Amino acid sequence: DIGLRNCRLNFRQQEESHIMENILYNELLYRGYNVDVGVVEIREKDAKKQIEVDFVCNQYNKRYYVQSALSLETREKTIQEERPLMNIQDNFKKIIVVKDNIKPWITEEGISVVGIQEFLLNKDSMNL
Repeated sequence: DIGLRNCRLNFRQQEESHIMENILYNELLYRGYNVDVGVVEIREKDAKKQIEVDFVCNQYNKRYYVQSALSLETREKTIQEERPLMNIQDNFKKIIVVKDNIKPWITEEGISVVGIQEFLLNKDSMNL
C-alpha cells in the first residue's frame, strides 16, 4: 500500500518513479501474478553488463515483462526503456507502463506502451 510505504519512510522519499513502481507491483500481485525483478546480461564493447527488467510476471503458463517509465518524451528515452526488454530471448509479451494518460500503442520493436490509468482500470490491459 502506497500510504503504508509513505508512513514507513516518514514521507521522506517522494520520488515519482519509485511510487509508480510500487503501485504497479501491488496491482500485479492483486491480479494474481508471481512477480520478480529480472536481470538481463548484455555485452557492451568488451564487457558484460547487467541491466534490470522492472517486473517479470508469471501466472500459470503466462509471462509478461513490464517496465515502468514516467514518460517516453524522446526516442532516446524510448530506446533506453526498451533496451532490457529487447535483450530477452523469448517471445512473451513486453510492456512499458508510463505515467501519462495515453492511448495504448506499440513501438517499432513490438513492445506495448500503455498509460498507468489504463493499466490500473482495465483488467485486460496486459493484453492490449
